[in-house]
Amino acid sequence: MADTPITQPEQGSIGNQHPQQQQQQSHDDADTINTNTEASASSPKSPGQKNNLTFAVEKMQNMSHTDATIVDGDVPTALTNVIPTNPEGYSIYSNIKDGKASVEHQIEINVVDLFDVQGNNEISLEEIMDSLRYVMEYRIKGGRFTSLDYDVMKRLADGLLQNMGNVEKKRKFRQKLTEEANVAFQLFGEFLLEVQEFRQAVGEKPVSDLRHSLKLDVRCGTGSTEQEQQSAVALIALLTTIYPQFSDWRELVKGDGQADVQKCMADHAEYVKAETMPEMGGVILAPQALCFDRRIKRCLKMFRTSLETGLPSEAIPALREHYGKNILPQPPRASIFKMILSQFTDFMILLLLAVAVLMAATKDFIAMGVLLFVVVLNAIIGFTQEYKAGKALDALTKLSVPRAQVLRDGNTSVINSEELVPGDIVILEEGESVPADLRLAEVSQLEIIESILTGESVAVNKDPKEIKTLTRKLPLGDCKGNAFMSTVVAKGRGKGIVVRTGRLTEIGKISAAITSAPKVLTPVQQKLSLLGKLLVVFAIILCAVMAGIKIAYHNDVKESLKIAISLAVSVIPEGLVAVTTVTMALGVRRMATRQAIVRTLPAVETLGSVTFICSDKTGTLTEGKMGAAELWTSDGTAYGFTESTSLDPNKGDVVLKNPTDGQPQIVEKSLDKVPPQMLISLMVSSLCNNSSVVQKDKDEADGVRDTAVPVEAAVETASDIVEWKGIGDPTEVALVVAAQKAGFPKQYFHNLGYTRIYEQAFDSERKVMSVVYKAPVDRGSESNEHFEFVLAKGAPEEILNRCVGYLPNLDSSSLSSPLDVLKPNQPNISQPLTEEFYDHVSDASGRMADNGLRVLGLAYKKVQVNGGSAAESGVGDGLDDIDRIKDQKEAPASTMKPTKLDLITAANVNQPDDDDDDEEIPPGYAENELIFLGLIGLIDPARAGVQESVRICKEAGITVVMITGDHIKTASAIAKELGILEENGRAIKGEELDLLSEQAIAELRPFPNVFARVSPDNKLKLVTALQKRGEAVAMTGDGVNGMANIDLLDLLTDAPAIKAANVGVAMGIAGTDITKQAADIVLSNDNFNTIVDAVEEGRRVFDNILKFIVYLLSCNCAEIFLFLLCSIVNVELPFTVVMVLWANIIADVPPAMALGVEPAEPGLMKRTPRSSKRGILTKTSFAVIIFQSLIMTLLTFGVYMMNDRSDSAKESYAQSESFTVLTTVQLLQGFLSRTMRTSVFKVNFFSNRWMIIGVSISFILMIIGLYVPGFNSVLELEPIYGKSWAKIIVCCIILTVLSELEKLLLRVTGWVI
Repeated sequence: MADTPITQPEQGSIGNQHPQQQQQQSHDDADTINTNTEASASSPKSPGQKNNLTFAVEKMQNMSHTDATIVDGDVPTALTNVIPTNPEGYSIYSNIKDGKASVEHQIEINVVDLFDVQGNNEISLEEIMDSLRYVMEYRIKGGRFTSLDYDVMKRLADGLLQNMGNVEKKRKFRQKLTEEANVAFQLFGEFLLEVQEFRQAVGEKPVSDLRHSLKLDVRCGTGSTEQEQQSAVALIALLTTIYPQFSDWRELVKGDGQADVQKCMADHAEYVKAETMPEMGGVILAPQALCFDRRIKRCLKMFRTSLETGLPSEAIPALREHYGKNILPQPPRASIFKMILSQFTDFMILLLLAVAVLMAATKDFIAMGVLLFVVVLNAIIGFTQEYKAGKALDALTKLSVPRAQVLRDGNTSVINSEELVPGDIVILEEGESVPADLRLAEVSQLEIIESILTGESVAVNKDPKEIKTLTRKLPLGDCKGNAFMSTVVAKGRGKGIVVRTGRLTEIGKISAAITSAPKVLTPVQQKLSLLGKLLVVFAIILCAVMAGIKIAYHNDVKESLKIAISLAVSVIPEGLVAVTTVTMALGVRRMATRQAIVRTLPAVETLGSVTFICSDKTGTLTEGKMGAAELWTSDGTAYGFTESTSLDPNKGDVVLKNPTDGQPQIVEKSLDKVPPQMLISLMVSSLCNNSSVVQKDKDEADGVRDTAVPVEAAVETASDIVEWKGIGDPTEVALVVAAQKAGFPKQYFHNLGYTRIYEQAFDSERKVMSVVYKAPVDRGSESNEHFEFVLAKGAPEEILNRCVGYLPNLDSSSLSSPLDVLKPNQPNISQPLTEEFYDHVSDASGRMADNGLRVLGLAYKKVQVNGGSAAESGVGDGLDDIDRIKDQKEAPASTMKPTKLDLITAANVNQPDDDDDDEEIPPGYAENELIFLGLIGLIDPARAGVQESVRICKEAGITVVMITGDHIKTASAIAKELGILEENGRAIKGEELDLLSEQAIAELRPFPNVFARVSPDNKLKLVTALQKRGEAVAMTGDGVNGMANIDLLDLLTDAPAIKAANVGVAMGIAGTDITKQAADIVLSNDNFNTIVDAVEEGRRVFDNILKFIVYLLSCNCAEIFLFLLCSIVNVELPFTVVMVLWANIIADVPPAMALGVEPAEPGLMKRTPRSSKRGILTKTSFAVIIFQSLIMTLLTFGVYMMNDRSDSAKESYAQSESFTVLTTVQLLQGFLSRTMRTSVFKVNFFSNRWMIIGVSISFILMIIGLYVPGFNSVLELEPIYGKSWAKIIVCCIILTVLSELEKLLLRVTGWVI
């Protein structure tokens, strides 16, 4: 909020303040504020009543420096006697033209944000209050506008009352109002003073509402500031004076706070009848905003700057103190030491370290070494993963722009971009990065690449003209008058005003969102961590039982405890989380080879449980290449296009679809052979268009944006053509290509001398684009006449509604050229529109839409111009008449006094005002009285293989939903073709979705498979609704909304829905960087088939995680059950501590790691999705673990008990044999665990070579431990012989048979593992 004022002895505070010369009155008792007014009406007193409030209208009428008479609603008269070079006595903003509609518009924008501020991450309450305070100080205060729209004022009053009671959350026992609440309170009082309709709206409020919102007891209570107390007293005075119903101030205050308020009124008696609000102090500067709706000179005056000289250096410190430095939020950085240390804070790792210390204390250094080896291995894996994640965040620091070319004090210099402040004039040159968010003031062929924000790699043409809008939110791609921080100048140069810096820039918001993301474990990792802790508890309990049993049998206590602890350590799955992470990392690598780049590990596991895939249509389900499929002209003729999506002008033709002989007929590419309706329609497609098609090699070599060459020229150079690319909107590119295939590209008409002279760009309200072309002067005519014509395209219904006629079937012999249709002197050949023709067009449009085409209407209009001078007659271009109205300056407020910054920057604002009037469209160029030409249908063909992928999804229990900004008919046609929308399926529009609550959406039966004409908000609502009904949702998006009529900010476009989804999927080619940052997975080929592949890979990853968990727990439980069983029967334990640790090292990790790369089981995509709420292990999984572990336990126990253990030597051999049996059957169990249901004999033995390698290594290590002298002594093992190996083979056969029987049972019963 407001900073500490900078003092100046001559002027006092630097803030733009309005001190009133007030007559001090003594008050014996503050209670005298009660009035004796007998009026009973609820409306405010009229200005004629004599009381202690002087209304703003009276103030304006009594201003001594002007004779202007102010009438409510009128714009004040211009101030004529002020010398611009003398700033004394008025604000530097007094000469800005602020029309009433403009002021209401600015207030309306802030009111909308006031009610949405809690759920809006893009703007803070502080920014809204700053903006409203700015409007009050420089556009309303001082009687400039005493009357504003009542509805706007009513909602403003509600918004201020809603936010003026906010208290700081950290204070629990004593309320302290926030700075924003104090500003809202101040503004409430100032609007009461200034605006009549605001007073009326407040007068309609119940006193109880005011008492609750104003919190006067808090403002006058203990701990309140002097500013709060003064404001409270002043507002009480205003309310009790203006309104009879509020005449008793006690009704505005809670009972227990009235004493504090009365004391406060006595302490600040000077404000009881001051008729004003106390000034808040501080510098009131222009709020940071894109200002795309402001004209350049207004922006210059708002930010106190000049295009010729820039900001004065003396003003920079104050501005930097207020706005802050131009730096991006920095990502949190952990040192390498902290990352290493954090690897040793896990519960199980700490437990292992504690046991290692215990082993060292008992001088069992071998066991200690093995434990430390496991701990270090886990730390290395964890550190590597965290270090890589930190490297990804480092990319944020590269978004900052180090240097900037700036204009200050009339001199150009290069400074550190951190030093930029709003108001600085920045000069942009080709190849430079934009150092802050700018409002462009001057451009020279300026093109900027904004791919970092919009995903569009094609440079954007910039235009400093302001954009009229009803909201402060505008898609970034439409902000032609702005340049954004970290984007790159591709061509030209420009000059702009810095309007936003640091964290408030677009890239700053992205950076803040990324750096604030908390670090969390994946769901599977969290479940595994919990499972590991439960297993630790389970192991400790069982080992305690075993130790107790052994001690009960009078075994050595120390040895019993040592064995119990060692066994507990062996059972702890210390490598569980690490092996899971490695398995998912390997899954990430495999997905990358299938064009799916995984950004977050949770996505790998979550993919396996996805039940809904909500996919964009364009570019994901379809090719993302628009092409013309059909041209229907007003004479009822239909034309088709071959190879419509190919950008090569040499490929494809126009084909007559309904010739008389029934055979497709290629239309000749010759002017005298082309029907007039077709030619003029294609002329509209080509010329009413800002896109183009260029050769890639030529464009990259020369850096020249060129239109497509004529077909004749293209044929000559066909051997040189390598590849073509479209520049601009895909829809417009398709229209350009359509004209090329007919043989009439844009360059063809330019070569004939046709020149564009005017354009009305497409917008979401009109849904029409039009251009005006001037034909070459006809030198053959006596009057040297030239003519102009309007070409228009847009939504069919909008085009048709602007037409008065249509072009019927013409006799080509009556025209020397099809282009003669455009000549004004040509007899009227159009026919008036009829209801029958309307139906004819509607039927054709509906048929094309039913076929999945995006339909546009085409029209033209002739404009008569004699000698190029049409302004006098009101017809034609009339371009000289557009800028004829000039601004009138307003009278300044009498209370305005200059501040230090006013004085420093006064020279920058004493410039003539610019024209603030809307640009007038010359009457002849208006989009009316058009002649209808026809319809052109565009299609984005379905991708190859998507239909099969949709079928696979259905078999896998996954519902595919299409979400698109396209028309519902077009979307439904594509969805039916792909199998997404079935016979009884349902499709709804975004506007219908708006009418439903999330609960109602979740309960829709049948659930729609197609959502058309949706906005980003609709997508988020849909994701939330599906999640509420328990679905796991994968949402795709590119961040580039296909709807032309979406005028909400697509700042994060699809990003909110993608971030909210269980799995967010972004497009790698068409997606914006913002959307990619929010996504879990990025498809590098933008292909829906890749999503299905990723789901299959996700299922495979989780399946493999489950396999090695079951394997690890089966092996560990086998050991503890074996020891427990031996303790119960009171026999010597079959293993020593070292044997147990060695068995875990060689038998656990290698096979488990190999199971992590096991190929997918057959039928994996025919299973129903796994519930995301289900735990890692089910009852069936636990039963399988117990069954497998008991088999291994009983086999090992049986072999051990069969041995002669009468002396220590035989006991040692029996232990070695038991060790070999258990280790071998565990390694065999690794092979058997490759499938959970399918018979292992149906799996290719060599399909997982890592299992063969891993088991072989483990088996070799076991043999080394048995037979290598010296080493076997360390492990307390000895060689075993033939009979023992025969026993081992028998045990392996038994384990295999029982395992196959178990899998057969699972297949028959269908139990969920």
